[in-house]
Amino acid sequence: MNKKHLKVASIAFVAWYVISRPEGAAHLFNNALSGLGTAAESLSQFMSAIPN
Repeated sequence: MNKKHLKVASIAFVAWYVISRPEGAAHLFNNALSGLGTAAESLSQFMSAIPN
């Protein structure tokens, strides 16, 4: 299986998951964005704590 087949299979799986379980997909997406927001906030606090 090459990269192209893996990419197509991944996209098909995501589409199937969104269609079959939209609430679960929305929850997963929300958690992912929340995690990115938390990481950005932590990085911001770290950068602010570095002395000039």
